[in-house]
Order: sequence, then C-alpha cells, then structure tokens
Amino acid sequence: MRTLLHPARFRHDQGVLDLACQTDTRRFHAGVGSLDLLRALRNSRQCQRPLALNLRWPAGDLGAEYLHSLTQEIQLIGCQLGGRQPVDHFHLRGTTPAFAQVQQLMAQLHERFNFLDHDRGDYCVDLDPGHTDWATMGLLREQGFNHASIGVPDANREGPLCQARYQDPAPIESLVDAARTFGFRSVNIDLGYGHAWQTPASIELKLASLIALEPDRLQVFDYAHAPVRYQSQQPQAFSSEADKSAMRRICFQLLAAAGYHYIGLGQFARADDDLKQAQERGRLSRNCEGFTLHGYCDHIGFGVGAISQIDTLCAQNTADAREYREQLGNGQLATCRGWFRETSDPVRLHVAERLACDLELDVQAVERRYGLVFARYFAYLWPLLEALHRDGLIELSPTFIWLLPAGLPQVDGICALFERAVLATPVSANDEVIDT
Repeated sequence: MRTLLHPARFRHDQGVLDLACQTDTRRFHAGVGSLDLLRALRNSRQCQRPLALNLRWPAGDLGAEYLHSLTQEIQLIGCQLGGRQPVDHFHLRGTTPAFAQVQQLMAQLHERFNFLDHDRGDYCVDLDPGHTDWATMGLLREQGFNHASIGVPDANREGPLCQARYQDPAPIESLVDAARTFGFRSVNIDLGYGHAWQTPASIELKLASLIALEPDRLQVFDYAHAPVRYQSQQPQAFSSEADKSAMRRICFQLLAAAGYHYIGLGQFARADDDLKQAQERGRLSRNCEGFTLHGYCDHIGFGVGAISQIDTLCAQNTADAREYREQLGNGQLATCRGWFRETSDPVRLHVAERLACDLELDVQAVERRYGLVFARYFAYLWPLLEALHRDGLIELSPTFIWLLPAGLPQVDGICALFERAVLATPVSANDEVIDT
C-alpha cells in the first residue's frame, strides 16, 4: 500500500520547511555574511519596501547583556534603513522578557523604525502563562501589541506535578480572557506532542480543553522537531512513533470537528481568522518564519539565530550567544551564514509556495509565467503525483492540482516534493509513494 512519509519527519530528513525554521537552512552557507546583509538593507531603503520585524528572546537568564546586544543590533540595522519604511508586522518571539525589558526594547525600536499608529500594524508577542498575568497583558497592549501567541506551559518537565499543571487550563484561560478584554485582535495557542509521558488520551484531554477556549488559531508540533522558541525545552525522552502518530491524528480529528481549518506546518485557524481568509483569497505567503500575511515586506530578524529575508537574500545570525555579543560589541552585524534564493530553481520554489499557501495550483498560470510545459518540467515527479491522485490525496488534471480533504494532513510533505533538487526514480504501482 502506498503511504506518505510523516510530514514532520520528511521536513527534518530533507531539510525542507521544518517547524524550527520554515526556510531550508541546509542551503545556508558561510559564504553569505554581514556585507551581503548590509547591501540588502540599503537596497530595501532605496526601494522603500515595508518591513516585518522579528525579534527573538531565547529562554534562559540572558538579562542585561542580551538586551544591550539587541540594542546595538537595532541601532546598526536601523541606520541602514529609511525612517519612512512602515513596520507592517512585528513579532516578539521566544520567552516573554520582563516588562521593563519589553519597554526598553520597544523604545529602541520606535526610535529607529516607523511603527504604525491607530492599531494599523500586526504586532504579536509570544506569552508564557507561568510568567504573564492580567496586568502585564494590559501593559503589553499599551505597547501596541495586538496579537498574542500562548505556549502550553511545563511541557519540558517530568513527574505527576508537571502533568497536573499541564492539564490545568486555568493559566491559559486567564490569558485568553485578558487578551479579549484588552482588545487583542487574535489569540494563537501552541501545543507540543511526543513527550515521553504524554499519551494519546492526555493529548485528547488537553486539546479538548484548549478548543473550549475558542482561540483564533492553534498550532501543534512534534517535540522532536520543535519550533526555535521551544528547542531549549525539548524533553530527554520521546514517546513511541506509534503514539506520536496517534497524537497527531487526534489533533487533526478534534480540530477539524471543532471547525478549525488546516493551513499547513501544524497551523490551524478558524474560518474567520485572517490566515484562513488570506488563504481563500490567494493572498497568503510563506517565508523564513512560516505563513505570513506580509509576504510583500522585507523581513528583518534581531537576536541570536534570527533570520532575515530581504528580496532574494536569506541571512542568519549566529546561534552562539557569546559570539553574537562579541560581534555586535565590535560594531559588526552577527550574520554567520545564508543563501540567495535566486540560485535555486524559481519554478520549484514558486510551485511549492503557491500549493502550500493556496492548497491548489493553477498549472496553466505557472506555464504562462515561466514559459514551460508543466508535465514535462516535472516529468520526474508526474508518476508520483498520479499515485497521490489514485490514493485520493490530490485531484490532478492538466490545468489544476487540488489538495483533497484526505491529503490536507500531508500537504507539507507533498509541497516539499517540488522543492527537492533530486527525486528518486519514478514509482511503480506497488511502491510506496515516498520512501525513507
């Protein structure tokens, strides 16, 4: 019987679209450095493109030293960009800093960048329920944040107390209530699965309690391939592959039954959420941070391991905190590697992005745009697409490709096929669709 490789595992093995970083970081190399980023920043200023800023605050007691380094980076990058370039999107990712640190960061950012007033921008903050209360939520709203992303707490600790706190919905419910009271436009909740002590039953119970809170979005992820902001919390032991598969299946079933739509990359959204609306209108994009409503922006990353995507350049900061601090202390950007998207096949990148974002692909539009015959260009892939069609995962015709309901849980793996530089030999009728 044909089977699809689990999308999270597929992304991990192939270096494509893993949740830790939705850019293919296997393509990054040390030949891209700070001078390349400086040139890209100046080009952004000359073109006056809108900006999307992403600032990472890693877990751990980084304190004043990290804040000082961030301030230096903000100054170095800010002086390369234009004061009139609007910041359409901002995301404070990772562990929630102390509010005094948030105030200092926002003051530095507002000094250098053109943040929009009257709540016109999309400004998101990641929240830890164990360190955020109602008063902090109100203060964050006053700082201009209007989207909140809440992580399920204590998923990295063992023992009965951890499990009891994990199942307690009160801390998250309090933050959801606060977000609605203070006028946040949307609330996302992150839920990891695959911890050694988690079971399909415990995930079902936890997810049901989260669905009852009616967040706008829910993101589920396998701890073996956790997003960057959770990598420091990864457990020492994982559940079995069978249990993880069951947990993932439960997530899809419960969320679909509750009216949530799968966007991709573990992200679910309600029908009236901006992400789903953008997907239906063909306005959703995908970049270095995943799905975005701001694909037209230049994305600038600040902090340890942060990624910037400016036009065709992807550039990443060093993930070493000491090196990051030393580079900035010497007045240099902390860029350590990257790649230029123009060096890859633009057809494959475009097809993969549009299929991932729209859940369908206008084959004729691709042929007109690039002057090719789709079935010939992807001849190596066509037998595999036909196999997916026979299995009821996609609808395939000479003019369109649609993701069918049965194929939605596999959308990430299907889209990744188009990004692979080399594919195995065409499958036969008895072969698996994707082989490990």
